[in-house]
Amino acid sequence: MTPRQVHSAAAVVLAPNPGPMTLEGTNTWLLRAPGERDCVVVDPGPLTEEHLATVAAAGPVAVILLTHGHLDHSEGAARLAELTGAPVRALDPAHRLGDEGLGDGDVVARAGVELRVLATPGHTSDSLSFVLSAPDGQRAVLTGDTILGRGTTVVAHPDGVLGHYLESLRRLKELGDTTVLPGHGPELASAGVVAEHYLRHRAARLEQVREAVAAGAVTPEQVVEQVYADVDRALWPAATLSVRAQLDHLGASAGPP
Repeated sequence: MTPRQVHSAAAVVLAPNPGPMTLEGTNTWLLRAPGERDCVVVDPGPLTEEHLATVAAAGPVAVILLTHGHLDHSEGAARLAELTGAPVRALDPAHRLGDEGLGDGDVVARAGVELRVLATPGHTSDSLSFVLSAPDGQRAVLTGDTILGRGTTVVAHPDGVLGHYLESLRRLKELGDTTVLPGHGPELASAGVVAEHYLRHRAARLEQVREAVAAGAVTPEQVVEQVYADVDRALWPAATLSVRAQLDHLGASAGPP
């Protein structure tokens, strides 16, 4: 798919992996200031040769960054590194190719743009967001799966922790009207607005989980049947992970882990 420009310094290539969890597919981001040859790639996506060839052709690629290690974001990273010679930087050492990792507060300055790393754990323990500053003053934040372009995300228990996720949302809320460039789905106008929506949604879900347990639900699956009755059953396995994270957050017991 041809890159689509969505910001003065960001274009997106949609990976061909649509599904209930990935929406239209994974967004692979190409970041560069106008007039720059090199680019920064965020989340190469799945190991799909045609997709990775399209991304490589948009280069030269200076560096490859990962928001987190889930395969729909990271699986193609090693192959893209082979195609381009670019290093892969990530929080989790298992996904790095090169000498440098990534951590909270790091700054990546390449291709005429600056990316400030925010640790935003919760969806996974290794989830990062990147605050993009372009030469024209425009800002955006690349959120991986911490904030999606449509719907809400799963807290992937036990690696994902709801308390950490809520704190990450509060951190992203502080970005105010900064544009959101998510890992799946369309871009959003305001990190502050969508983070506040996510926080309200999580508070409502927690109350529903409390009520389900009080009404006699014993297992996470029973909680899902009550709380997520209006959600596509294809998403119930992911909802079960979130329920486990919610029960852990509430200190409730709901069967074996």
